[in-house]
Amino acid sequence: MNTYTFKDGSQKDLLNFSGTVPVKYGNSYNIPIHLWILDSHPFAPPICFLKPTVNMGILVGKHVDAHGRIYLPYLQNWSHPKSTVIGLIKEMIAKFEEELPLYSLSSSDAARQSELLSYIAKITEGETDMKSKSKIGGGKNKGCFNKITVVGAGDLGIACVLAVAAKGAADKVVLLDLSDGAAKGGTMDLEIFALPNVEISKDFSASADSKVVVLTVNSLGNAQTYLDVIQSNVDLFRGIIPAISHYSQNTVLVVASHPVEVMTYVSWKLSAFPKSRVIGVGANLDTERFQYILTNLLKAQALAKDAWIIGEQGEDKVSSWTSCNLVANQMEPMAACNSREKVANRAMEVLKGKGQRSWSVGLSVADLTDSILKDKRKVHSVSILAKGCCNINSEVFLSLPCILGTNGVIEMVKLEEDPLVQEKLQSSAGSIHDLQQQLKLLMLML
Repeated sequence: MNTYTFKDGSQKDLLNFSGTVPVKYGNSYNIPIHLWILDSHPFAPPICFLKPTVNMGILVGKHVDAHGRIYLPYLQNWSHPKSTVIGLIKEMIAKFEEELPLYSLSSSDAARQSELLSYIAKITEGETDMKSKSKIGGGKNKGCFNKITVVGAGDLGIACVLAVAAKGAADKVVLLDLSDGAAKGGTMDLEIFALPNVEISKDFSASADSKVVVLTVNSLGNAQTYLDVIQSNVDLFRGIIPAISHYSQNTVLVVASHPVEVMTYVSWKLSAFPKSRVIGVGANLDTERFQYILTNLLKAQALAKDAWIIGEQGEDKVSSWTSCNLVANQMEPMAACNSREKVANRAMEVLKGKGQRSWSVGLSVADLTDSILKDKRKVHSVSILAKGCCNINSEVFLSLPCILGTNGVIEMVKLEEDPLVQEKLQSSAGSIHDLQQQLKLLMLML
């Protein structure tokens, strides 16, 4: 056991071990390495470093950076119980045999290597003094530092980073890139143009002390059926959520991965967070669009403020109301004979033609994080635990209007009673619950 210093300056006594791995690269070499085992092991992978001697220099490459930190596909794709330390070492040997990570220094370079090793020693215990000061201090009190982490560097993840950064509510935005190898695509562009207050990392510890963590990752495996796709996402989350909750124990999880209802449920179970601090993006985007259509296209301003899209994301969503307002003269310039239901049906038809592009979901995520960070107490239709609502008895997440604040859901807003709406919600709850029960090892895992 030794003390490890994470990137945010926090320290933890962790199990660690060092030794050598045998590598054949023409000749046979013993490559010295140092592995740190996190508390969230076996769900989270070890932190791996080279441990060069004074006569060794680091060859920076695809799998090793200038500080000796080791990056491997096996680490990025870590998934318990499939992944093991022995499997990690086997891949490490294979990759090092393709590209040797160390070389022998000449005697003239050995003296300079001592200084580098001192620097690396600090890295293996966290960050350099300079970086630690900038991360820990930064001129702000830790208690009022608004940090958001976005997990997943696909189109949706990058869209969320850009939207959150543009909103300006966060002091810092971390993009956690879990993909293999070096930066590519949008992540590379973010690195090139270096947005202020945006950090890109492959290290879970970079997410430490986030006020909000947004989950956008989706498995890109070779799944054949819809159930297989969801199962792949569940397996992916098994390696992510424990690590995220370890580093940010008081965060609010905002889930944007698909299917949002199931993945929000999985996040809740794996994190063991209170239900108020785990929400899905749900129907927030659809509700904002619905209210906009009512107000600006159908000129039904009086109805829009009480209109919500609730239930299951997708085709089975349903419109509902938080109060009854059918005063005809408040619906001008529409004909007074139009009922609220007819207006809502027209709005729903318009809404059906609107897709959910990454950038539009990103804007919706930024809207939610803004309400949480600024404690706006604004009402949003988000995926929350629906058990106990509308006679739903199973643990499923559905979109319902809620007041959001610093600690997530403050309270649910009471909906107008409508037997048809309740029936649709119960039907969605039943379908989602049945789907959750089919997921392999889900109950064992949770």
